Amino acid sequence: MSRRPTISDPSQAVAAIVAAHSDQAIERDADPVATAADGSVYAVAYAAARRLGFIADDAAVLASAWTRRAARLGFDPRDWPDDAAEDFGLPRHPQPFAPCPMQLGLYAVLPDAAWVARMAEAGVPTLQLRFKHDDPARIAAEVRAAVQAVQGSAVRLFINDHWRQALEAGAYGVHLGQEDIAALTAEDVATLRASGLRLGVSTHGYAEMVRAWRLGPSYLALGAVYPTTLKAMPTAPQGPGRLRAYARLARALPTVAIGGIGLEQLPEVAASGVGSVAVVRAIVQADDPPAAARTLMQRWDALRSRYNMGHSDPR
Repeated sequence: MSRRPTISDPSQAVAAIVAAHSDQAIERDADPVATAADGSVYAVAYAAARRLGFIADDAAVLASAWTRRAARLGFDPRDWPDDAAEDFGLPRHPQPFAPCPMQLGLYAVLPDAAWVARMAEAGVPTLQLRFKHDDPARIAAEVRAAVQAVQGSAVRLFINDHWRQALEAGAYGVHLGQEDIAALTAEDVATLRASGLRLGVSTHGYAEMVRAWRLGPSYLALGAVYPTTLKAMPTAPQGPGRLRAYARLARALPTVAIGGIGLEQLPEVAASGVGSVAVVRAIVQADDPPAAARTLMQRWDALRSRYNMGHSDPR
């Protein structure tokens, strides 16, 4: 068993981690006076993570990952845990959900079936129906209409939240948030897995990534990367620095960046190494949505081609 190193100057080590990884700092959530309780790697990494603005749950996950990594490789403040199995204790799931492509292309999140039909016609490769309504009959009808809108095409359609209706309608996949997956029973998970539906899960940090990973999802959504006004977010915008770290950790799975992304943000998002990009306002609030979708697809494809040529994991 590897020997766990002890750090002789914890205060200096905390400061060194913070300085080396300032691109991951979120001032809103930071505890600038967080101090290591002792000289263990866990205590040092936890304090550094809190100074960088990682919420307590994420800081705890990171501290455990730092401890495992330092036991294998030694402690280096310039390092950062990024090995799912070795650092985070997350091997591949023995019975994962049905797979989807590593690169889903442009991923448009849309409010109703009419929008799904419109963007399918525009050639957007991956779509999500995010239909908010309280009437079960309306929800079921909208899901059926959205599925019908993409039949006979190569479009991949995910249904947000309404997984039972998605299953009944024959959708390609479902997208669930953290509260949704917490509400699933073991029987629900078994039903979803056996159905062949692809499962995408929203994550907003390390603790939620770990929780989602243990389900064996088809893809992970990472965000919100930038500020967004479309929904109240429980966490601060994660920023491109954290997106790079999340994408490295989840590199064995398809990943989708989401949150406040438009044409201007695409180069920074593509440079993170993330596989796909989700957009909402950049399409549904555009003056000419089909033209906006075509421009976004062309730009994203060009950027991904560039980074796939030896630049997919910039550090």
